[in-house]
Amino acid sequence: MSVNTSNAYGKISISDLAIAKVASYATMESYGIVKTVARRFTDSLAEFMKKEVGGRGVRVTTSGNRIYIDVYVVVKYGVSINAVAESLKEAIKYKVEYFTGMIVDTVNVNVIGVKL
Repeated sequence: MSVNTSNAYGKISISDLAIAKVASYATMESYGIVKTVARRFTDSLAEFMKKEVGGRGVRVTTSGNRIYIDVYVVVKYGVSINAVAESLKEAIKYKVEYFTGMIVDTVNVNVIGVKL
């Protein structure tokens, strides 16, 4: 799927993969995040086989001009999980909205584990 919009210059279509990559980069730039993890076994298998998996650990769902994002992460030991998750939500929301010009409705941060 993709997000579509139009303006005076024409129609713009942004794929879910492009949005997932932006969200993934925003995730890795955030403090307290060790890594993103694959949400399914098939994602891990595709990475193992050296296929390009854009936005690993990020699931994007679009409905009309609304964007819903789920992120699966491992956080650093000793940080406040709540503070890291809230900061990550705001960073992803800001960067994806800036990139797409669309509204990000929800960002769900799923903490899969903690690592030293």
